[in-house]
Amino acid sequence: MNPQTINIADYNYPLPQERIALHPLPDRAACKLLHRDASGKISDMVFSRLPGILPADAVLAYNNTRVINARLHFRKTSGATIEIFCLEPYEPADYERCFASTSSCSWLCFVGNSKRWRDGELCLPCPALGTELKATRRMKIDNASVVDFSWNRSDVTFSQLIEALGEIPVPPYLNRASEESDTHDYQTVYSRIEGSVAAPTAGLHFTPEILKEISDAGIPQLEVTLHVGAGTFQPVKSDTVGEHMMHSEFIAVPRATIQALHDSPRRVYAVGTTTVRTLESLYHIGCLISSGEWTGEVPQWYPYSDSHPNLSLKDSLEAILAHLDSAGTDKLIAATRIIIAPGYRYRVISGLITNFHQPQSTLLLLVSAMIGDDWKRVYSHALASDYRFLSYGDACLFEKKLEV
Repeated sequence: MNPQTINIADYNYPLPQERIALHPLPDRAACKLLHRDASGKISDMVFSRLPGILPADAVLAYNNTRVINARLHFRKTSGATIEIFCLEPYEPADYERCFASTSSCSWLCFVGNSKRWRDGELCLPCPALGTELKATRRMKIDNASVVDFSWNRSDVTFSQLIEALGEIPVPPYLNRASEESDTHDYQTVYSRIEGSVAAPTAGLHFTPEILKEISDAGIPQLEVTLHVGAGTFQPVKSDTVGEHMMHSEFIAVPRATIQALHDSPRRVYAVGTTTVRTLESLYHIGCLISSGEWTGEVPQWYPYSDSHPNLSLKDSLEAILAHLDSAGTDKLIAATRIIIAPGYRYRVISGLITNFHQPQSTLLLLVSAMIGDDWKRVYSHALASDYRFLSYGDACLFEKKLEV
C-alpha cells in the first residue's frame, strides 16, 4: 500500500463529546485496558493487570519527556491579555541550554490575541523570584512568532521562570481551561526531561508500583526522549495523507538504550506513540547514516522510499553506535518527521500501549499500521463498552503478529 494515497476519511469514526475523558481516574491504574493480542482476540481488562500480561521476553520502552508550563499570560497596559505559548527553543536551539539560560533566550511561540501586540515590550512580574519576565516579538515564521525573553536576574533560569509563571497546556479537545490538578495529572511518574507541550499520555496510567511489578517480573525498562510538539494535535486537513505535512519533533536516545536494543533478542513494547516514533526513527537514522545521507532529521516519507537500503535492525543500530563513537558522544540527538501509516513495516517494536485517538489523526494511522483495518472493530468495541477516550481516557495494548 502507498500511504500517500490513503483517504483520511476512511479513518473517521463517531466520537461523542461525552466519551472524551476530561479528567483521569483518581487511581491511574484503575482505568480499563483493552488488550488485542497478536491473533486479534480482544479482552477487556484493568490496567493494573498489565505486568502479568506482558510476555516474559518483553522489554518496556517509554518516553521520559516532561511537560513544561508552556502557556504564559501577559497583560498590556491597555488591559489586553496576550497569551504566549512556547513551542520550541530558538536561541539557543538546544532544549537543555535554553532552559538553563540566565538573563535571556528566544522561543518559537504561538501568540494569542496577536493583533493587540504588534510591537513593544510586554512584562510579567515574578515576585517569587524577584524579577520580571519581558517579551519582545521579533518576527513571524509561518503561523508562529520568534519571541525574545529577558529578565534581570543572572541567578534565575528560564526553566524556573516558566515553572513559576506558566500554565500547563491541556489538550484543546478537552474544551476546558487548565486546572491546578493538571499540574500533577498531566505528567507521567517517570517524566524528567523538560521540553514537551503535550504529555505522552499512554504513560499517564503507570504508577511506581506497576513499574516495580514489571521490573520484578524480569522485564527491563528503557528510556528515550521525544519532546511532544503542538503538531501532535494537528488534524489531517487534506483529503489524502500524501498532502499532509508532518511536524518535526526533537528526539534524544542514550547510547545505552541503543546498545541494549542491539544486544537483546527481547520483544520491544512501546509506551505510547511518541516512543514508537522515536524507536522506529532510530532504525531509519541508522539506514541514513549507513547510506551517507544523514542530515540530522528523518524525512517524512523516507521509510517508504525506493532507495531505502532496508538494513537489518542490528546493522542499522551498529551504524548509529559507530556514528556516536566517531562523534565522541553517548547520546543520539536528532529530529524526526516520520509518518507511520498503513503500508509501514515496523522494524523495532512488537507491542504498543496507547490510548484511544482522535478520528482522522496521524496517531490513528499509526495504530492501523500495526493492526490494519481491525482498528475499526477495536474502536467499535470500545465505544460499545463504555471506554473513555483521548488523553485522560482508558488504555489499549496492541500486539503485532510475530514474523516468521
